[in-house]
Amino acid sequence: MRKKKKIKKVVLSVIILGALVLGGALSYTFYQLSKIKTVKISGSNEDLGISSTVSSTKDSTNGITNIALFGVDRRNKDEPGRSDSIMVLSIDTKNKKIKMSSIMRDTYAGIKGHGQTKITHAYAYGGPQLAIRTINENFNLDIRNYVTVDFFDLEKIVDSIRGVTVDVDQNEISLMNGYIDETAKIEDKAVTHVTSSGPQTLNGLQAVAYARVRYTAGGDFKRTERQRTVLTAMLTKIQSLGATKFPSVVSKLIPLTETSISNVDILKLGTKVITSKSTTLVQERFPVDGYCWGKTIDGVWYLVTDMKTSINQIHDFIYEDIKPIPTTPQI
Repeated sequence: MRKKKKIKKVVLSVIILGALVLGGALSYTFYQLSKIKTVKISGSNEDLGISSTVSSTKDSTNGITNIALFGVDRRNKDEPGRSDSIMVLSIDTKNKKIKMSSIMRDTYAGIKGHGQTKITHAYAYGGPQLAIRTINENFNLDIRNYVTVDFFDLEKIVDSIRGVTVDVDQNEISLMNGYIDETAKIEDKAVTHVTSSGPQTLNGLQAVAYARVRYTAGGDFKRTERQRTVLTAMLTKIQSLGATKFPSVVSKLIPLTETSISNVDILKLGTKVITSKSTTLVQERFPVDGYCWGKTIDGVWYLVTDMKTSINQIHDFIYEDIKPIPTTPQI
C-alpha cells in the first residue's frame, strides 16, 4: 500500500519576503506575483474571529502584521487537506524582527461548528477561512491573511534554491534515510542518502525527510523545531542569492503558492519590511513546555494546554517582544 507522505512545511513567507528584501525591478516583481494563486476570504472581524479588544489594541498600526502560514497535507489541490504545519509569521517593524510562532497541530482547541478537537482539523473542515478564525479565537490574535503551500511542493522549492544548510544530528540520519527511500520510490527518482551528521547542504528530498522526522526525543515538539529550522535556512539562502540570480528563482517558486494577500498588499508589506530593516529572525513554539500535557479523550490523544497562559505567552512574544520561559514539560 502506498504510504502517505507527510511533508510539513510552510515556505511562502520566505518567497515573498526574500523577493522584496533582495529588490529587483518593480515591474518584474509584480509580474511574478501575478502567478500566485490568490484566494479571497472574508475581511470582517466576525468571520475572522477577531475580538473587538484585540482589533482595537493590537492592529497593524502598532508596527506588527500577523500572517497565518499553513503547510497542508493533501494529494489533490482541489481538496483542503489538514494543516499539518501551522505557523504565525509576525512582521514586527517596531523591533525590526520577523517572528515565527509554531502552533502544535494536536493542540486541543475549539473549532466553530465542530466543538473541541485538534486544531489541525480546522483547515480540512473549512479551508483557510476557518483555520484563521480558529487560531484567532483560541489565541485572541488579529490574523487577517494567510499563505498556504502544499506539502509535496517543498522538495521543488528547496531544489530551486540549490539546497539548504542544516545541522543534522546522528540520531536523525536513519529516520531521514527511511523517508528518503519512501519518497524516492513514490516519485521514481534516484536516492541520495545522508551519510554523516553535522552541518551540510540538503537537497529538496533530504530537506523534506528532515522536516518529517518525528520519532526522536522530543517527538512532534522537535519536529516543529525542524520545520522552523528549514524555513530559516531557506530565508538565509534566498537572502544570499543576490539580485542577479533571484529573478530566475522566483519564477519557479511563485506558482507553488496560494495566499489571500493581494499583489498590491504584498508589495506594500515588502516595502514596510525593507524600510524598517526588519531582518532579525526569531522563533518560538506554542504551547510552551510546562504549560501543556497529553490527554486521551474518547480514545484520541490531544495536547491540552493552559489556554489562558498560552494566550498571554504568545501575545508577549508577538506584541511585546518577550520570549516565554518554559518549565519542566508535563507531556
